[in-house]
Amino acid sequence: MGLTASVLAIDAGNSKTDVAVVAADGTVLATARGGGFRPPAVGVEAAVAGLAQAVEEACATAGVTSASHVSACLANADLPVEEEQLAAALHARAWGVTVEVRNDTFAILRAGVAEPRGVAVVCGAGINCVGMRPDGGTARFPAVGRISGDWGGGWGLAEEALWYAARAEDGRGEPTALARTLPAHFGLDSMYALIEALHLKTVDEHRRHELTPVLFTTAAQGDPIAHAIVERLAEEVVTMATVALARLDLLTEETPVLLGGSVLAARHPQLEDGIRARLTARAPKATPQVVTARPVLGAALLGLDHVGAPPEVQERVRTHFIP
Repeated sequence: MGLTASVLAIDAGNSKTDVAVVAADGTVLATARGGGFRPPAVGVEAAVAGLAQAVEEACATAGVTSASHVSACLANADLPVEEEQLAAALHARAWGVTVEVRNDTFAILRAGVAEPRGVAVVCGAGINCVGMRPDGGTARFPAVGRISGDWGGGWGLAEEALWYAARAEDGRGEPTALARTLPAHFGLDSMYALIEALHLKTVDEHRRHELTPVLFTTAAQGDPIAHAIVERLAEEVVTMATVALARLDLLTEETPVLLGGSVLAARHPQLEDGIRARLTARAPKATPQVVTARPVLGAALLGLDHVGAPPEVQERVRTHFIP
């Protein structure tokens, strides 16, 4: 013990945390995994304390006590003021000499590009978009839900599907197969039964996200309502990406657009085709690609950017996570 690593990389999402300890030459000395990171639910101090087990496990395995720099890409760090609060809490832990906190969408972006340049749209439980240029310029959205203009994400898609299905069954809306496929997923025979189960919590409300794949399957089977919801998501993804590209003055340059998160990484054909067609029409220089690399890779690369690591060091880290 007593050694100092170059970078301590942390990628903390709502459901899990990944940590990596990286040496100055790009060797990944150790990794560890921990639980979810939810400051809105438990508070900043408790959320940061929850990272300690994974960080300490990785450092112990690597045989180090601290790092020159902590690069943390964290869920729920949606506003600059939240990043500052989280950075102060991490700095107090003395895990590194310097600390930089970014929203976890930046980890997806950096994991997918050879240099810090491009736009990323992440659609998992929620939806978010960020962009960056090598000169340090960034574009981002508040991404805190409907009050900040957001639509989409697995949770939002499930709620949209439920809304249309409920109205189809009781006659307020157009017919849709969702009125059958959504309750059938839980072994129920009607939307009324599913509404009751969700309301009375005999089906845990957190299981709503399971309905998002059902929505895509129903759309693929030709249901017009489900199809329209998927098309709306494609529209939202491309709208966010093109706005970010415009803010960064990258619409006329060859620029990667990275697509990540569980919904986009599933590569549903209708959604992927819709995104590509719209990007071709509105941002023909954009090159879309799905990112499946672990986001902690992006956190590590952002940390190496900060310490001025040369390309060969960064490539060594990338090779560790993408053999």
